[in-house]
Amino acid sequence: EDILSVLNAKRLDLLKYMAKAARYRKNNLITYSKNVFIPLTEICRNDCGYCAFKQSPDDPDAIILLDKEEVLATLREAEKYGCKEALFTMGEDADTEEAVKAKLDKLGFKNMCEYIYDICKMTVEETDLLPHTNAGNFSYEDMKMLKEYNISMGMMLESSSERLMTTIAHRKSPGKDPKIRLETIENAGKLNIAYTTGILIGIGETKEEIADSLLKIKDLCDKYGHIQEVIIQNFTVSPGIEMENHEEPSLLDMVRTVAAAQLLFDEEVSVQVPPNLSLTPF
Repeated sequence: EDILSVLNAKRLDLLKYMAKAARYRKNNLITYSKNVFIPLTEICRNDCGYCAFKQSPDDPDAIILLDKEEVLATLREAEKYGCKEALFTMGEDADTEEAVKAKLDKLGFKNMCEYIYDICKMTVEETDLLPHTNAGNFSYEDMKMLKEYNISMGMMLESSSERLMTTIAHRKSPGKDPKIRLETIENAGKLNIAYTTGILIGIGETKEEIADSLLKIKDLCDKYGHIQEVIIQNFTVSPGIEMENHEEPSLLDMVRTVAAAQLLFDEEVSVQVPPNLSLTPF
């Protein structure tokens, strides 16, 4: 109910909550970590209605799987610009696609987890960059293996709503089942892996579902203390996606949600809004 009061706040009440959230800032400095963004593959088993990342294996321009030499060349270039972090992203369970399986076999790997482990090991041993892997759901054993060469890991919860699994947003995305994603986030906690997660708003969720999603993350954070950052991401329209005609969340929606998250997590967790996703002023 407290979260909902923030998510539904208007005018002076919203200003009051924003002012309260701002008190958690120790100063007005904005800190960041220079990183290089490296999509190891653009193939994904999920087919979210809002996704502009996934590519078809039949697309001649799609990244099926980068060679180690390609990755190392990019890492070397990133070092020249003072980057400290290598953010490895990819589609979830990409090795369920034959094209990716064939490339993995050619490179001498059984699955994506072995390949990611090797890439992260190379990064640590041959560069000054620190690996951060964001690749969706992993089993406990896979995460235990990847922990050795990852400074941190991450995966967006997006939403704790089971209902969204029947909507245009997630109906073709088995990996977005909130039970599975919450289990992955919890496994990271059991393994004491510094973790980034968050929610995506504007994909058809209700205010109650936003509140529940934030509370689910808070519960895991309180239990394990491993969540270092919570991202509040806004749905944005991209040409060609299934939700191309879906309405984007307003700037006011974002302000309310960020304020609610900041008040919920106090000073213990950083709350971030993706700087690469533009918001239309209201």
